[in-house]
Amino acid sequence: MKGRMETNSKEEKLMKGRRVIAYTVIGICGVYLISVFAAIIGLLLTGSSFTPAVTALEAATILSTPAILLLLEVLPVGPESHHTTAKKFSMIFMTCCMALTCIVHFVQLTITQPLVHSGSEVSTYLQVGYWPSVPMAVDYLAWGFFMGSAFLCAFLAVGRKEKVMKRTLLVCGLLCYAGLLGVVFVNADCWNIAPLGYGFGTVVVSVQFLRLDRRS
Repeated sequence: MKGRMETNSKEEKLMKGRRVIAYTVIGICGVYLISVFAAIIGLLLTGSSFTPAVTALEAATILSTPAILLLLEVLPVGPESHHTTAKKFSMIFMTCCMALTCIVHFVQLTITQPLVHSGSEVSTYLQVGYWPSVPMAVDYLAWGFFMGSAFLCAFLAVGRKEKVMKRTLLVCGLLCYAGLLGVVFVNADCWNIAPLGYGFGTVVVSVQFLRLDRRS
């Protein structure tokens, strides 16, 4: 009896931890969206970037990748060996995305942005938000290829019973790839396809996970 109670207690703590991860992803995406709107409004009203909004945007971008990594970690995995293998690859790809993203936006937040605000001349080829530029090329690789691959591997890892979640993960991965391929072969405006996958799509996956968690 005591053993069962301890097991139930551990399961409840695990479920709470999973819910916290899903809510954290939704919250970070919300902060990111608000920061984007604030930055745009600040730019329209003042003619220059609104520093607090830009700083929040960079911070949310950095924090979002480890949160999404944790989300992919707790998604329900199928029972067969290929499901486990696909999950491992999903973690590897998402870790690569996180590493590249953190490097790019940490440098932007701590070096490039302060230099620009101090009046120093920094080439747009070295700034986030301009294309073509080195940071954006790395960012597109991270969020297009590596995150897209992470979503597609997660699609293969999730069990067949979760059909809706699998479809969402598939669409997220394809949208990330579409944005990246659009940048390479068409023009930079095509990147706007990708945020539908890694931004809006991630929120949808989080909500689907919460519903699944409540049912279980």
